[in-house]
Amino acid sequence: MQSRGSNNRLNGPVFGSRISVLMLSMFATVATVYVAGRLWQDAQNRVYLIKMLDRITGQGQSAISVDDTLKVIACRERQKKLSALEMELAAARQEGFVSKRLHKTNGTHSKDRPLVVIGILTGFGRKNNRDAVRKAWMGTGGALKKMEDQKGIVVRFIIGRSPNRGDSLDRGIDSENKQSNDFLVLDNHVEAPEELPKKTKMFFAHAADIWDAEFYAKVNDDIYVNIDALGNTLATYLDKPRVYIGCMKSGEVFSEPSQKWYEPDWWKFGDRKSYFRHASGEMFVISQALAKFISINNRSLLRTYAHDDVSVGSWFIGLDVKHINEGKFCCSSWSSGAICAGV
Repeated sequence: MQSRGSNNRLNGPVFGSRISVLMLSMFATVATVYVAGRLWQDAQNRVYLIKMLDRITGQGQSAISVDDTLKVIACRERQKKLSALEMELAAARQEGFVSKRLHKTNGTHSKDRPLVVIGILTGFGRKNNRDAVRKAWMGTGGALKKMEDQKGIVVRFIIGRSPNRGDSLDRGIDSENKQSNDFLVLDNHVEAPEELPKKTKMFFAHAADIWDAEFYAKVNDDIYVNIDALGNTLATYLDKPRVYIGCMKSGEVFSEPSQKWYEPDWWKFGDRKSYFRHASGEMFVISQALAKFISINNRSLLRTYAHDDVSVGSWFIGLDVKHINEGKFCCSSWSSGAICAGV
C-alpha cells in the first residue's frame, strides 16, 4: 500500500510537466503559423504595391531599391533648386541684368542689337573738341544714323550738369544737343574734374539701361577712332561673354597730395605703390555682362578711386573676367591697323 501510494505521488508531477510541455509546443506552433501568415501577407502587400507602382510609372521594375529611392529624393531636391533658380532668373531680368531678348550670335553680330555703344566723355568749354570729333570720325545727322543702322555703332557725347543747375553752361549744352542730337546728358551727375570716375560709372550704367548692345566703349574727347577697325576687332570677341579690352598698363601710385596724379587711397595698393593691371583711360571696351554688372551695382557697391581707368579696373579684378591687352587700343602710338589715336 505504501509503495503504490509512493508511485502515484511520483507519477503526478511527471504527468503535469508533460502537459505543460505539450501546451507550450502547441502555443509555439500557433505563434509560428501566425507570424508566418503575417509575413506572407506583408509580402503579398508589397508585391501588390510594387505592381501598382509599375503600372502607374510604366517602369516595369520588380522592386524598388534604396538607391532608386535616393534618386527620387535627389530629383525632387533638384526640381526645388531649379524652381528657385527660375525665380532668381526672373528677378535678374526684372533688374535688367539679363536681357529680356535672347540672341543667337554664333560668333557673329546680331542685327537685333547694336554692336557697340561708344561714350565720348566731354565737358563744358570743349565744343571745339566735339566739333573736331564730329568732323573726323563720328559724323552728324544722317551719317550718324547710318552708322547706327548699318554698322551697329552708336556714338554719344557724355556730359553731366553744372553745379549751378540751369545756368549758361547747361543751357549751352541743351542748345548744342538740340542741333546735333548726339548727347547723353547725365542729369544726376555734377561735372567736376575729380568726379570723372563716377561719371564713367554712370555712363556705363545708363548706357546698359538704354541700349542692349554687345559692347560698351569709353573714349576721351581728344581721341580719333577708326570705326571700321573697331568693328572688325570687336567681332572677334563676340563669343566671349565677359571681356575687358584695352591697352593694359600699370603704374606708380602717387602718395603725395602735391603730385598731379595723387591717389588718396594710395595705402591700399601695398608697399610697392603700384597699381594693378588695368586698361588705359583714353579708350577701352567692356562686354554687355560687365556693363550690366555696373548698372546693377552703380549706386552703392562699386567704389571709385582718383582715376577712372583705375576705378574700372578695380571693379573687375575679383570677377571671372577676361582681360585682353589689345595693342590697337594704345592711342598714344599710332600704328597700322590701330583703332585709336590722340588728336
